Amino acid sequence: MERLYEVFDIKLRNTSLKFKRFLFDNIDWGNRLISIQGARGTGKTTLVLQHIKEQFTAPSKEVLYADVNHIYFSQHTLIDLADQFFKAGGKYLFLDEIHKYPNWSVEIKQIHDTYAGLQVVFSGSSILEIMKGEADLSRRVVSYLLPGMSFREFLELDKGLVFESYNLELLLKNHMHIAHTISESIRPMEHFAGYFKYGYYPYFKESKKAYPEKLLNTINLILEVDLPAVEKIDFNNIRKLKSLLSVIAESVPFKPNTQKLAELIGVSRATIIRFFSLLDKAQLLLLLQNATKGIRKLGKPDKIYLNNPNLMFSLSPENPNKGTLRETFFFNQVKSGHTVELPKSGDFLVDNKYLFEIGGKTKDQKQIAGFDNGWLVKDDIETGSGNVVPLWLFGFLY
Repeated sequence: MERLYEVFDIKLRNTSLKFKRFLFDNIDWGNRLISIQGARGTGKTTLVLQHIKEQFTAPSKEVLYADVNHIYFSQHTLIDLADQFFKAGGKYLFLDEIHKYPNWSVEIKQIHDTYAGLQVVFSGSSILEIMKGEADLSRRVVSYLLPGMSFREFLELDKGLVFESYNLELLLKNHMHIAHTISESIRPMEHFAGYFKYGYYPYFKESKKAYPEKLLNTINLILEVDLPAVEKIDFNNIRKLKSLLSVIAESVPFKPNTQKLAELIGVSRATIIRFFSLLDKAQLLLLLQNATKGIRKLGKPDKIYLNNPNLMFSLSPENPNKGTLRETFFFNQVKSGHTVELPKSGDFLVDNKYLFEIGGKTKDQKQIAGFDNGWLVKDDIETGSGNVVPLWLFGFLY
């Protein structure tokens, strides 16, 4: 266990507190069992280490961070670690990359139920299912999901400018004033295209030039390492998942014909639908369901997008469709805190209340005409008026 403390101390010394993801202040760190999930590269490890560094000003026997992928766990269990740590006076145990540990949920449950004075925070892939497997943790754990960065966070990390976030209702009500206030400090449209290309994952800060290659590497690691660690999926199906992702990337927004796709990829229709779900949980896809489907939502999605604009530039770099980039950005930013569905008219129905049509600055209101809560979201404008809202502003929701 001494080696774990050494590695922990090195990581903590290399952790900066200058920029924190939005979720940092939204987590109730007082809960006894906390789960932080998210796609690879979104900043889960940094967030946890920042909390430790801020909460515990010096190394202490009361706190320990451990990556469960460490060689220590080839000969020791999570329960071994928790038992030794607790008996030595430990109170706060942070476990990273939990999805790579077999039967993690069973041991986490046992640790929680056995060591009453011990707080456990574990982080792992967004593919994790807390209620799945032998141990149902849903009644014990408080779960948080960390998406990629918002446009607001990108501006803070890239330019050092700190802006507040707004809930959707307030943003729509006061969008003119909010846009004007932000535009006094920065010309948002100057930086919007950069966010589309490299702003969703915080590691862009290491090197914008190397970002596309690193993002492709991230995608491969999600498919080849994270997915098999959580789901029973063999190499052959990983290859087919890559083929499916490639097909979708070439034609987003994608309206799936599951039977044709199944024949093309070489799997059953049921497997294709399962693949859609897996890629959605891995935060590689966004699935849009028809708002009128009801119970039929359990079937195939009606429309599929790549998860974020960065993925579009990475997987389909030859001039991604501008209209699709706009829709992908809007869907991605709004979905983090709201339900998003496919309406009969318009592009997106949010929370079964707000109807949105997305387009460029010449887009008209035809698709939302007659709707009391219809909104026209336009790219290439800095400030809107009435029910016309600039697209970039939806990057300030978190």
